[in-house]
Amino acid sequence: MILIIGVFGMTQRRTTKHRQLILDVLRDTDGHLGAKDIFRKAVERDSTIGLATVYRNLQLLEELGLVNGKRLDRTHCWYELKRSDDHCDAVCTSCGRVIEFESPAIKRLVEELEEKAEFVVTKAVLYAEGRCRRCEGEKAPGTGG
Repeated sequence: MILIIGVFGMTQRRTTKHRQLILDVLRDTDGHLGAKDIFRKAVERDSTIGLATVYRNLQLLEELGLVNGKRLDRTHCWYELKRSDDHCDAVCTSCGRVIEFESPAIKRLVEELEEKAEFVVTKAVLYAEGRCRRCEGEKAPGTGG
């Protein structure tokens, strides 16, 4: 809560009950949620919140760097609380499951890009599509598809 008040104070934005509610929903959820999913969970806690309020506040929270919005397929945007930049989202194209993968190699890759290409990275997104083990029938790695 202190970080959130601090960020809003620096931008001269108010910490509203709906902004805090959206952040609470994301904090209490393990994984990624679409805006409508966030709305459904939020309205269970506060029936005065509207879907348009959720969309507007998600955009603001993303601009403030508190929330990451990611297109994990062609039709959906998923949201999560801002985390380390050292992670990858892997999406199963069969069931839609999102698997988080963390590795310091991701950060090293960004640093190498900045150094060798003389380029300042402001955002790096590593995203992979494939099939999870459940959808592959628990096949052993390297056995083909």
